[in-house]
Amino acid sequence: MADSPVFPGLRHSGSLVFTLVAGLLAGDAALAAESARPTHWVASWQASPQPVWADGFLFPTRLPARLSDQTVRQVARLSLGGERVRVAVSNAYGRHAVVLGQVTLGLPGETAGAVAAGSLRTVTFNGRGTSVVPAGGELLSDPVDLPVAALAHVIVSLYLPQPTPMTTFHWDGRQTGWIVPGDRTHDLRLVGGGETLETTARPLLAGLQVETAVPSRSVVVIGDSITDGATASLDLDRRWPDVLAERLAPQGVDVVNAGISGARLLSDGMGVKALGRLERDVLAQPGVASVIVLLGINDIAWPGTAFAHAAPLPTLDELVAGYRQLVERAHAQGIKVMGATLTPFAGALPDTPLADYYQPAKEELRQRLNAWIRTAGAFDAVVDADAALRDPRQPTRLAPDYDSGDHLHPGDAGNRALAAAVDLAALLPDIESGPRSGPHP
Repeated sequence: MADSPVFPGLRHSGSLVFTLVAGLLAGDAALAAESARPTHWVASWQASPQPVWADGFLFPTRLPARLSDQTVRQVARLSLGGERVRVAVSNAYGRHAVVLGQVTLGLPGETAGAVAAGSLRTVTFNGRGTSVVPAGGELLSDPVDLPVAALAHVIVSLYLPQPTPMTTFHWDGRQTGWIVPGDRTHDLRLVGGGETLETTARPLLAGLQVETAVPSRSVVVIGDSITDGATASLDLDRRWPDVLAERLAPQGVDVVNAGISGARLLSDGMGVKALGRLERDVLAQPGVASVIVLLGINDIAWPGTAFAHAAPLPTLDELVAGYRQLVERAHAQGIKVMGATLTPFAGALPDTPLADYYQPAKEELRQRLNAWIRTAGAFDAVVDADAALRDPRQPTRLAPDYDSGDHLHPGDAGNRALAAAVDLAALLPDIESGPRSGPHP
């Protein structure tokens, strides 16, 4: 027996040497094949992060102020599918680092909150099963081998082992999630009894990306509660970007929702102003080719209400300057921009502390801004959301069939009409317009 030429001092037979060397070479070949594998990542789902507001704000947060030794399980519907998935976790507004225990990803089971047997995968970050999200930062996971179809749902479970103040979330997910005691990330079913909390807010989970076989493109919709789906049916994916995703998925294009309820173009509110979050929520999304902008109604309507008592009404010039800045920043990265006119809101939010949302001077500004959006040529294309949803007999109001009942937000039928009004050929000129509506469960 002779010393091994690979590992001096190790004595073995020639056949064992051959086996070891062959194994090393095979491992190197596998690593090389993996590194040579073409990767085409595209954003397929998003929940734009918001800072959690202080006690006393008009709306509840729908979350405990702090989580500790608890698992948060959330459901998200992807737009495009792929062979692998990456998970983005955000601590954008945290003052302290967030410790993540185990994180898992899977496909839904037959009951609410359940994971289908055989689909559960452990999610790692930089090769580690536990990780730390720095204050003000975000983590993107390693790729997870989990084939998913277009328009499929996935379940993400995050375990928070240490006391964790809730400072970063997405307030209105329009999807039920669960918070349970202990590390339940690998449980196929959540059975927490009376200790289980249900919430429609989304703590920490900010995005999902998929790997596609060929380069794919995203359309990002940046907007307010109308885009966020404030009155869309819960757990049914009926927001208007969801319906638009159903139209575009057959053409290999996905739709990412960057709506935040209460969002404004020029000022912070229930989230950072659009011009402040444009880079993170739109321009930095992998694969983004076009953006649809439906923003401005809160800039116009908030002044003088309980949201912004002393704020002055913005001028048309200020709003126009904000839109132009957004368009210029998108164009600088080769991204097309479709502008949307602002929808009617006469009589909005009756019998609430915001019953003064609508005022004649605000309506006059909306009309002037809509005229500019339609005619100024600042956008690459325009979707006339106002024309799609207004009542022909009372054009300052939503059509009754499209009104959720609060006279501000469209219901499910209104969301379908708004998604159908988007001219796909104008949004992405190299594809066909396709059908004007998508499938609905």
